[in-house]
Amino acid sequence: MTPRLSAQIASFRYPDGTVALNDIRLEVMQGEFCGILGSNGSGKTTLLKILDGIVKEFTGQVLLDGDEIRRLSPREIYGKMGLVFQNPDDQLFAHSVYEDVAFGPRNMGCSETEVGRRVSEALEAVEMAGLAHKDIQNLSYGQKKRVCIAGLLAMGHEILLLDEPTAGLDPMGEHRMMELLTRLNRESGVTIVMATHSVDLVPVFLSRLHVLSRGGLVRSGTPEEVFHSPEELANVKLRLPYIAELIHRLRIDDHLPFKRLPLTIGAARREILETMGGHGPA
Repeated sequence: MTPRLSAQIASFRYPDGTVALNDIRLEVMQGEFCGILGSNGSGKTTLLKILDGIVKEFTGQVLLDGDEIRRLSPREIYGKMGLVFQNPDDQLFAHSVYEDVAFGPRNMGCSETEVGRRVSEALEAVEMAGLAHKDIQNLSYGQKKRVCIAGLLAMGHEILLLDEPTAGLDPMGEHRMMELLTRLNRESGVTIVMATHSVDLVPVFLSRLHVLSRGGLVRSGTPEEVFHSPEELANVKLRLPYIAELIHRLRIDDHLPFKRLPLTIGAARREILETMGGHGPA
């Protein structure tokens, strides 16, 4: 299967000469929901901007459906793929929800009938259908993030690049955002690449991870493969999910015979029961 996105970035330097990215090689397949995991300053946002065609001054190549992204026009790129910034206020500009989501389809030359259909479907997809005429300034932070996503869906984007989509949200908002993205991925077939440093959300929702540290790709794989070594994570300024850290400490400090390092509460419960010989509480 040919990847939707393929990146081989030898290097990217900031104008002052600082190396921001070095020897990045990754592929994103159709329908994948993958994460770019790294601490602050690891290069996640820069990588997303290169993948989206915003930053072009790098050595290497990025292919979108087999085409070098620097040879594509903005219309060709944004007809398939779009980036949602970390701060929605950097992306929203219209007075109302409807007008903001409608901007992209109108700019693509769609008729007003088609614009209305696209806006309606996009807002329905992000659970904002009843707020089309609401003032952007009166939305919550989480609602603003949903409107940003709707704006890309209305343009027909098949690939979403998301920079810290749960940043600034409370725990319930984080979970609702991840459920929304999971639904778009599984039910609508949207390919999603999400930059994050939230290790507790990753095992529950994402199937594949790429770990960045100091601008380099240090590990790729499933959450189980990436989180198998607490020491390696500490070296790249990351930690285990809290539930995995608990089991790790019980195994190392208290010598309890856990065979696996579970990453979710459900997996931890099964591991604890198995270690207890299958005997739960009376």
